[in-house]
Amino acid sequence: MRLGLNTGYSGAKIALPMELIREADRLGYYAVWTAEAYGSDAVSPLAWIGAQTERIHLGTAILQMAARTPAMTAMTAMTLDQLSGGRMLLGLGVSGPQVVEGWHGVGYARPLARTREYIEIVRRIFARDEPLNYEGEFYQLPYRGPGSWGLGKPLKSILHGRADLPVYLAAIGPQNVQLAAELADGWLPIFFAPEHYDAAFAKAVKAGLAAAKCPNMGSAAAKGARAGQLGRTDSFDIAPAAAVVVGDDLASCWMQLKPMLALYIGGMGSRGRNFYFNLACRYGFEEAADRIQTNYLAGDRAGAVLAVPDALVDAVALCGSRARIADRLQLWQTAPVTTLTVMTDSIETVRMMAELVL
Repeated sequence: MRLGLNTGYSGAKIALPMELIREADRLGYYAVWTAEAYGSDAVSPLAWIGAQTERIHLGTAILQMAARTPAMTAMTAMTLDQLSGGRMLLGLGVSGPQVVEGWHGVGYARPLARTREYIEIVRRIFARDEPLNYEGEFYQLPYRGPGSWGLGKPLKSILHGRADLPVYLAAIGPQNVQLAAELADGWLPIFFAPEHYDAAFAKAVKAGLAAAKCPNMGSAAAKGARAGQLGRTDSFDIAPAAAVVVGDDLASCWMQLKPMLALYIGGMGSRGRNFYFNLACRYGFEEAADRIQTNYLAGDRAGAVLAVPDALVDAVALCGSRARIADRLQLWQTAPVTTLTVMTDSIETVRMMAELVL
């Protein structure tokens, strides 16, 4: 199992933990990941990090697809990849309807179909086999619809990228997880619970990997799948992020993470349309999830935090003493997780995880 480091996205001010990142680079961490929501973007910090590191891979976890055309995303990834000496990992995600429609002003409907087309276009641009022509439901290149002058022409990237530049997909819902296993080189799950992998994810991963190997050659969807797999490696990197909180007071460690879980399960979506709520339910925490969401939507943030079960925090994070974390790491190593991305603001924790894993 490899290690990664997640820097997250900013609050009101952005400040990168460069001491932690440089130490992770020195210790042999595989990747450092940046994020974006509706404040700081993921690309600018990654370029800043790339200029100050030597070996560590540079990943976006994630670039919001609604914020950029597929071509702009491909251009950005190829540019960072060449400037960093081939260290780029392109992590993509659909985000959620609140951000996509409220911030980017783009419709959220049918995110799976949009994702399939998006990855296919990005892969074709990386490959540079021919000038880009694409006729999809959501993307048409060259564009000749309303507002067009009719002067667009098929183009091929001036910059020569590499066809095998890794593409990762953030996913937690079964259909999106299956799509990640079918089309992407890696999967970026949030709030991943290794003890619940078999029940919540294994079937979707298996189905996606099977579709990647043996697509139905006669269907239009299969043709798109094959195009979306251009340059895909044979391996599939399961790369969840996990908060790591070290301390002898286990209850205190858990409490540090409950506000984040309450925010996502209670407030990242509406009642009936919240991916993180659904995930908690798939893990068997239906009653707790309902209490968290009810309190959060009613404005009782403290009540939502207190409704987060210790067992849920323990399922998705690594908390406690060094010895306890070392013991629970075995769950992550057998899940199977191939890259464990650490979320911490402690350089001591960065070093401890390297000692336990690398």
